[in-house]
Amino acid sequence: MHSWGVSDSLKLYNIENWGDQYFSINPSGNLMVHPRRGEGMGIDLMNVIEEIRSQNMQMPVLIRFQDVIRHRVVSLNEAFKKSIAEFSYRGRYQGVYPIKVNQMREVVEEIIDAGRPYDMGLEAGSKGELAAVIAMNLSPDALIICNGYKDYGFIKMALMGVKIGKRVIIVIEKLTELYQIIAVARELGVTPLVGIRTKLSSKGSGKWESSGGESAKFGLTTPELLHAVNVLRTEGYQDSFKLLHFHIGSQITNIKTVKDAVKEATRVYSKLHKMGMKLEFIDVGGGLGVDYDGSRTSFDSSINYSMAEYVSDVVYSIKEICEAEEVPEPNIVSESGRALVAQHSVLVTNVFGSIEVGATPFSMEETADEDDVVKEMRYLSQNLTSKNLLEHFHDALQRKEEALSMFKLGFLSLEDKARVEHLFWQICKVIYKNAAGSKYVPDEVAELNKHLSDQYLCNFSLFQSMPDHWAIQQMFPIIPIHRLDEEPMRQATLVDITCDSDGKVAKFIDLRDIKDTLQLHQLRGNEPYFLGFFLIGAYQDIMGDMHNLFGRVHEVHVFLDETEPGGYYIEEVIRGETIADVLAPIQYPATDLAKRVKEQIDAKAREGLIKPKEGVEFANFYEQVLHGYTYGNFERQTPFPQSAETKGTDTLNGNNGHNVRILS
Repeated sequence: MHSWGVSDSLKLYNIENWGDQYFSINPSGNLMVHPRRGEGMGIDLMNVIEEIRSQNMQMPVLIRFQDVIRHRVVSLNEAFKKSIAEFSYRGRYQGVYPIKVNQMREVVEEIIDAGRPYDMGLEAGSKGELAAVIAMNLSPDALIICNGYKDYGFIKMALMGVKIGKRVIIVIEKLTELYQIIAVARELGVTPLVGIRTKLSSKGSGKWESSGGESAKFGLTTPELLHAVNVLRTEGYQDSFKLLHFHIGSQITNIKTVKDAVKEATRVYSKLHKMGMKLEFIDVGGGLGVDYDGSRTSFDSSINYSMAEYVSDVVYSIKEICEAEEVPEPNIVSESGRALVAQHSVLVTNVFGSIEVGATPFSMEETADEDDVVKEMRYLSQNLTSKNLLEHFHDALQRKEEALSMFKLGFLSLEDKARVEHLFWQICKVIYKNAAGSKYVPDEVAELNKHLSDQYLCNFSLFQSMPDHWAIQQMFPIIPIHRLDEEPMRQATLVDITCDSDGKVAKFIDLRDIKDTLQLHQLRGNEPYFLGFFLIGAYQDIMGDMHNLFGRVHEVHVFLDETEPGGYYIEEVIRGETIADVLAPIQYPATDLAKRVKEQIDAKAREGLIKPKEGVEFANFYEQVLHGYTYGNFERQTPFPQSAETKGTDTLNGNNGHNVRILS
């Protein structure tokens, strides 16, 4: 008999594909993080968790591996450097990071520091983002790209950046912005640096396909582009036009889409150059994707190309068109964000319980006065064989429906209804388990997997920590971070602690398709069981909402250091929001709430309904809760007294020799 090992878990959870050498499993069955993508020491994620818990931090916790960001930044820039040399490309590459992908200061500063040797810059899409970006200590030649719709304040702030020596390029999204840029530039006495976003015919691929093409939200049509060129000439700002921009969508799944768009945009650049526009840059926008499911396909949660292939195709496509048009090759700008930060953060949460279909503490022992429908269901459960599984399944369905009708009409007791339901699910479990080994499994039996799976109760909010899964069904890898040397025997879906039926994960990545359940380990009493949610560093941090007032989670920043125990150190701990923190923005000041509760307690104490000492304890506890973590502390659970397990089992042998184990 095959003994389960680490290699089996690697295959089951597809880690070697979506993990892209950033994750592995050690011999102890713990997940390892390799911030330098397979090079040097790895970090045992369980060691990090134990250190966090030793500092009295509850789950959930977001762990940032800052060295992963650095590795991604260097990898992207070196990939462009290599392709530029390989194709003898005569321009350079200057990337910008769009901070909307993850605006956390520590993330942005890590990207700036790692990208400094490459003059890597930043992109801002709002006044708030630009206010942050302008203040950053970028290298002198780094670009600041301003996208999005702009008002007077946005444009003036951008031009003030130019005046203090920063290379701020204002990308025109609509014609009225051009007139305002010229007016404010004259007001400040500064020469603007202008980019124009053009609407291409080419569209993206994947979930964000509609954000590109001729019906895109941003950018100028070809007639508008030509009008803008004439305005720049007439107003004497022809030389201010520095950059041609396009964007065909985030998470582009198909490399052909990238090549088509780049070629079309380079044609536009070439024609503009021949019209006398001495452009310096082509900005290919964002879109460099992440292979969330590891399938390397054009599926929505994957990409059918590598970073190296993307870079090579961008450089070669621009060079090919420029040579054909006999125009100089421009410097290349890209706005890759997802591909830089998705891999660096992991949300770790604890599973604090499970809901198992058909499990019950109520006694299911046979009684003399139980209804005939219960007896018939018992007969079906006790007479299952490998040959009559499907027939008995249909019969069991009929008995269950019959019992429900009888109950609605008042002819069946609540106890007998419970027995019918319990027996039905036990029959279903046996049928599904035995059919799984057959060559042909009927669809109705295969569908049982969804109905029979456990629900694992997880201490997190889907809406706060993984909103894209809820909103657009974005897939993220989810796996246990320990016990990976053991075979996971349970099929489960995940539910969060929000009071919302949508707060669940019931779709999981798979190499071939999407799975309805995730294989997990049996929970062991009060022993902690931790799950990791991976590749969530892009967008999820900043897009999380306050549904049910679950605030930001605890956060720790981990850095590699081979001189430290475990090969790492925790540089910073950012405590998650308290209940007082999340109540304040919606006009519930903690001091006012505490005062109101104390007044009510004091009134009851004066009436003699509670003792003064009790009142003080209640008031103190209320304030303690107000200033505590918004998430659950399930390590202090009082275990529910469980009834004895069902006393007997019947094992029946079918003609094909399969054992059918049923609870009686």
